Parts: sequence; C-alpha cells; structure tokens
Amino acid sequence: MDASNPNDAGQGNNFSTPNDDGQDPGQRDAGQEFTAGKRKSGGGPDEHIWSGGYSAVDQSGSFMILTLITIGLIVGGVFFWPILIAIPVLWIAQFIRVWWIKLGVAYELTSRRFIHEHGVIKRTTDRIEVIDIDDVTVEQGILDRMFNVGTIKITSSDRTHPELRIPGIKEVKKVALMIDDARQVQRDRRGVYIESV
Repeated sequence: MDASNPNDAGQGNNFSTPNDDGQDPGQRDAGQEFTAGKRKSGGGPDEHIWSGGYSAVDQSGSFMILTLITIGLIVGGVFFWPILIAIPVLWIAQFIRVWWIKLGVAYELTSRRFIHEHGVIKRTTDRIEVIDIDDVTVEQGILDRMFNVGTIKITSSDRTHPELRIPGIKEVKKVALMIDDARQVQRDRRGVYIESV
C-alpha cells in the first residue's frame, strides 16, 4: 500500500465517520428514524391558493324579478301615481341586502385549510382541514350556469360544519376543483407518511 495515495489510505479504514453528535450514522434507533420521517413529511408552509367572497351575480334572479315588479308598478302608476314611490324603495332595499351579504362572508383556501368567515357585527372564523373533506359538490341553476356562478357544498368529518354550503361563488367549478385538488394532495402526503412509518 502506498501511503502517499489517498485512495489506498481510505481503503485501510473500516470505520465510518461519526456525525456532529458523535454517533455512528449506522447506529440510528427507531425513534430517530420516526422523527426524521415526520420532518420530511411535514408538507412545508401553509400556502395560499384562493380567496374570495360572495358574488352579487348570484342575485341575478332576484334582480330580474325586481325588474318585472318595477315595470308593473310603472304601468300601475299611470292610474295611481303614489305607488311609484315604491320603486326606489324596493331597489334601495335590494342593493342594501346584497351589500350586507357580501360584507358578511369571506373565504380562503390554503394548501391545508379551508377558512370561512361570516358575520358583520359579530365575526366568526372557522377552519376545516382539507384532509377531512369527504366530498365537494357544485350546485347551479339555469341563471347560475349563464353567469358562471353557483354554490359549493362541502361534506367533511368536521364536527362544527359537517356540511358547509358556500353560495355565490364566481367560477364555481374552478374553485371546487381547487378544493378537491388540495384535499387530494394532503391525502397523498398522509399516505406517504404512513408508509414511511
């Protein structure tokens, strides 16, 4: 053996280099491997995917009905003009109603949670782990399909909201797919973690 050859020198050593903690890497116990696997499958930070709220387009049916009522009142006002006062009152009430609904809800989807806030005077924030979501359903009427809006129904094992309905979502099918994809990603990660354990 040539001592000047570093390869020959390395071949003569049958021991492994210890880690910084002084332990042989080949001497890991089961507890350390479990911890390492848990760190690896942590999934990283909670990433923002989507956020939104109630779309006033969902009230298209109500606005159409109100338009027909307005036409009827105008026709009736030809014979009895005081009823015309009801027209601005009805429209103002409708706009206040829609504004109150929009102000009262907010939604956010992250890689791990679906967060929904509701209430105007008293605000409540609830969270559903996406891995607990069992089913995502889209509900649309005729007008909803015309204006690309609808309601998302989330069924989950969450005790507070086992069935959550989210009305007035713009691009409803796209948002529902985002929720379903986030759920599938978390379940795949959980499956990989269980296999590693």
